[in-house]
Amino acid sequence: MTTVHDIHPVTSRILAAVAVVIHRQTGQDDVGISFQASGSVPRWIAVSVAGDPTLEVLAARVRESALAAGDAVSASAVSGEERATDVAAELGADQSLAALRVLSKAALPGCDEAVRSASATVLAAAERAPDTPVSRLPLLTDDAISESVRRRPEGDGEHELPPTSVHELVLAQARRTPGAFALRGSRRLTYGELDRRSRELATELTAAGAGQDAIVGVLMHRSEDLIVALLAVLRTGAAYLALDPDDHPSRLSRLVADAGTTLVITEPALRERLPGQVRVYIPQAGPSPSVDAEPPSTSRPGVPAACPAERRAYISYTSGSTGEPKGVAVPHGAVVRLVQRPDWLNVRAEDVFLQLAPISFDASVLEIWTPLAHGAELVLFRPGPVDTGQLTKAIRDQAISVLWLTAGLFHQMVTSHLDAFEGVRHVIAGGDVIAPAQVRSLMAAHPRLIFTNGYGPTENTTFTTCWTSSEPPGPQALSVPIGRAINGTGVLVLDPELRPVPVGVRGELYATGAGLAHGYLGRPSATAERFVPCPYPDYGSRMYCTGDLARWLPDGNLEFLGRSDQQVKIQGYRVELGAVEAELLRDQRVRQAVVLTQSDGGPGKRLLAYVTLTMQAEDPGDVSVQLRGALARTLPAHMVPWAILIRRDLPLNRNGKVDRNALPTAQRIPRNVWNDFVPARTSLEVAIADIWGSVLGIEPIGVEDDFFDLGGHSLLAVDLIESMRTHLCVNMEAQMLYLQPTVAELAEKLAARLPSVATPEIL
Repeated sequence: MTTVHDIHPVTSRILAAVAVVIHRQTGQDDVGISFQASGSVPRWIAVSVAGDPTLEVLAARVRESALAAGDAVSASAVSGEERATDVAAELGADQSLAALRVLSKAALPGCDEAVRSASATVLAAAERAPDTPVSRLPLLTDDAISESVRRRPEGDGEHELPPTSVHELVLAQARRTPGAFALRGSRRLTYGELDRRSRELATELTAAGAGQDAIVGVLMHRSEDLIVALLAVLRTGAAYLALDPDDHPSRLSRLVADAGTTLVITEPALRERLPGQVRVYIPQAGPSPSVDAEPPSTSRPGVPAACPAERRAYISYTSGSTGEPKGVAVPHGAVVRLVQRPDWLNVRAEDVFLQLAPISFDASVLEIWTPLAHGAELVLFRPGPVDTGQLTKAIRDQAISVLWLTAGLFHQMVTSHLDAFEGVRHVIAGGDVIAPAQVRSLMAAHPRLIFTNGYGPTENTTFTTCWTSSEPPGPQALSVPIGRAINGTGVLVLDPELRPVPVGVRGELYATGAGLAHGYLGRPSATAERFVPCPYPDYGSRMYCTGDLARWLPDGNLEFLGRSDQQVKIQGYRVELGAVEAELLRDQRVRQAVVLTQSDGGPGKRLLAYVTLTMQAEDPGDVSVQLRGALARTLPAHMVPWAILIRRDLPLNRNGKVDRNALPTAQRIPRNVWNDFVPARTSLEVAIADIWGSVLGIEPIGVEDDFFDLGGHSLLAVDLIESMRTHLCVNMEAQMLYLQPTVAELAEKLAARLPSVATPEIL
């Protein structure tokens, strides 16, 4: 019979150090280790690193785990007189300890030596500071840290970027090639025409009050006039505030007030969406644009010829964890660093780019200014929602050669319109996690295509790192790398003590360099919280804490590992869950609010909210609908939860906090709109309502219910159209859904178009 012995204290500390390293690599609290002491058979223990213990506490857990498993552990590998520091020094060379093997599937292959080296560093650090939590123990020695940060940041300084402004790049191109086409939409503009029209508009805007330090709002649909307006604002020396025509008027009012904007360029149809206190500028087809309450000046001041790279170029709003949106102030130099001679994208004068993203989304910065800075042509996708069929047609008809797609749209296009990429030279995707299988499918079908996975927060001007390749990820790859820092940028992967971590170990990603925003408009404390001093002089004086987790791969690329906080990506937009929770808590009926994400049934995510009420409601369903309607008036559509579920209480964990993991998911939710329920009356309405219920995850669906009020959006519209084609054998464009957004309207339209399919039998 085997006698069970307590594990030797020194051996337990070694194993605890190994557990720390694996925990830091994988992010898993429960770590399994197989180890072998001299003269004994391999042993297996499982140990929990939860709660961020000290190494001594973790070593005690190792001993408890060994005893609980009934293991007889030999301590002959180490001497009882040896201290941990002595063992640490010999850990990598001692043959009896070299048999340590890490069996975690999440660990990188071939990293045993790195694990042993990091474990030695952990042991030595814990000896010096025994009360330090394991999350704060270093994994690299001081010498290794110095060596890792001594190198010039990847991409930084490879191209000396001129200290210029965005519009100067475009105007310089217009001087070189005035007759070349710059914009293509409902009509075509040359670079010379773009220069002239933007100069004339800039003169009008200057007379209306635009200029240095001003922020001019731009609320326009996608068109040539929009691009002219953006360039004109920059030419005045002002920054543009990108406003989304699809936002609710109350949100537009909030953003305009927060930015201190007093002048907004817009269109006649959008004028009523703006608050009454702002002056509205409406460019007209004739020579005299109109400004509210002020006739055009007869003596207009000149337009500034240039502005410094440090001046603000645009303001882009992100969701804030307090419920208040935060305006990111981006300087000209940051945009120039993105678009001028990018080292991850070869821009050619003959290229044709597609402008698809809303200007309130910072992807538009790349789409608009990159081609115009290089003499390429920018094609403007028609205004309104994106239909993948129409998008496919536009890519082909307009001979698009460089195409940027959000992750969700990229996945849908590869799945349903793979042939659309036939003539595209370079595909760029980003905004969320990219599925490697989709990239493999794309590049197998179009082997000459170049693909880029772009990563970056708004605070570092669209892209921070890029993975550009003419080869797809390997067949065993579980993720697509986010690549390396682009030119003018540095990246650091740091532990909680702001120390670099070894290859293969997760840490928080920090961005440095010329792409950094000034900060958050009018929010110095929020700026100081995220834009922090950089402790490594080679990387600059400031760095931005992205809140994203990443790790270095052996080939020098970065792998994205998710968020370290409550921030998520919904439909390509960054969303602070706390912002949605804060907005719910503004309602006096709401006592508690928790917002989670869950799969939307495809590659994306959707929001799901749980609330408790301050008083009992007679009909919780009515309250849920009312709360959702209130959110729709104050938040953009992507921040409105798919469902708000009323609960009497929310589950708590042992610390008395809401246990988010214990909240149930919902695959189908009750109907959540405010109009009366009207049941289906014909067989076609029944079929359409069933398809809607499946795509939206809602039941029952009434024939007067609006697809978008129910939580539908452009990406779900693509799924709906595909389901209609599959189940009803009918082809329809997205525009039909947007014009006929209820079951009844859609059924009537389809019945008129396809009477043989849609005979209206009365039920």
